[in-house]
Amino acid sequence: MSTETRRFMRLLVFFDLPVVAKADRRAYTLFHRFLIKDGYDMIQFSVYGRILNGNDAMEKHMKRLENNLPPRGSVRCLTLTEKQFANMKLLVGLLPFQEKAIKANQLLLF
Repeated sequence: MSTETRRFMRLLVFFDLPVVAKADRRAYTLFHRFLIKDGYDMIQFSVYGRILNGNDAMEKHMKRLENNLPPRGSVRCLTLTEKQFANMKLLVGLLPFQEKAIKANQLLLF
């Protein structure tokens, strides 16, 4: 697949999970670890994102996400094109290291 035909996208995951009971804390920890192991980067607290290469990758990661959902709480996801994501404006604070270091046009796929 040539560079021109690739459509890089971002999958953003927003979650609000209870952590009062011990079982809830465990579910939060398992979900958080899944996100990290699956290649998501923290954008801000309870907001994680990852770069995808097209709709096939988006469907694959959506299924993986659905298979690892915690039993309680609220989890939402949003798919954006790389151009839409790049137009996001940071109003207060600093960019995380991951956003400074990696842009979609710098990504190498093997």
